[in-house]
Amino acid sequence: MKNIRPIMCPNCRALLDSKLDVCEYCHVKLGASPRREPELLSRFVPQENFTTMVILLVNFGMFVATLLMTMKNSEGTGFLMQVDGRVLQSFGAKDAFFIAHGEWWRLITAGFLHAGIFHILMNSWVLLDLGRHSEEVFGTSRFLVIYFVSNFFGFVASLFWSPHAISIGASAAVCGLIGAMIAHGYRTGSSHRSFYMRWAVIIILIGLMPGFRIDNAAHLGGMATGFVIAYFAGVPRYNNPGEFIWKISATTILLVAMYSFYQVYESMTAASLV
Repeated sequence: MKNIRPIMCPNCRALLDSKLDVCEYCHVKLGASPRREPELLSRFVPQENFTTMVILLVNFGMFVATLLMTMKNSEGTGFLMQVDGRVLQSFGAKDAFFIAHGEWWRLITAGFLHAGIFHILMNSWVLLDLGRHSEEVFGTSRFLVIYFVSNFFGFVASLFWSPHAISIGASAAVCGLIGAMIAHGYRTGSSHRSFYMRWAVIIILIGLMPGFRIDNAAHLGGMATGFVIAYFAGVPRYNNPGEFIWKISATTILLVAMYSFYQVYESMTAASLV
C-alpha cells in the first residue's frame, strides 16, 4: 500500500488527504499558493518551519558558551558535561535575587540555558518534533508569541512557587507548545487533544517522581499560558487583516528577546571589570 502524505489546509490548518481539492472542514479550495507578504514586518518574522531550528541553534549556542566558561573556570565538566551553577547565573538563569533588583530579562534568557548535555538533548528532541508541528499549525507569528510568552510566564510561576531556587531550561516554553496543541485539539475536535494530553500527563508524572530536580511550576505555568493563548488566538487565516497584529506582536517579542540577551552581555561585561 502506498503511503499518502497529508497536507494542511492553508485556511483552517486541518490535516487533509492530499487527494482532496477542497477542504472538507472550511471548504476552501486547496492547491493555491499562499499570497506573498510584501510588508516590512515579514522580513523580520522567519518563514514557517524555520523558527524552531533557529531556537534550537540558539539553545545549543548558549550551551556551548556556558560549557566553555565552565571549563575555563574549573577542572572540567564531567562525563555528563554539567554546567557550573555560577556560570548559569551569569548567563541569565532565573534567580529571584537578581530579578528583584531589576533583572526581569532573566525570565526570558533562562529558557535558553541548560544544565548539562542530557538536559539539552531531551529538550531539543521534544522541541524538534513538537516545535515544527506547532509552527505548522499556528504559523510563525503565533508560534513565536506562544513560545516566548509561555516561557516568560512559566518562569514567573516558578518565581512565585520556588523563589529561592535557580531555574533554567526550554521546558517551560515546550510545555507551552503542548498546552497550545491541546487547545487546538479542543477547538477543532482533532486527535491533537488526546495525543498531547498524554504528553502533558507524562511530563507531570515525571515531575512528581522522587529524585528528579524538575521545576513543575514552570512546566504547569508554561502549559497553562500556551493553552490560553492558543485557545483564543486560533490559527492563521489568509486575507485576514488581523494577522498583521500577530506579526507586530512577534516582531516586538523578538526585539525584547534580543534586548534580554544584550543585557546578559552587559551584565557579564560589567562583572568582568569589577
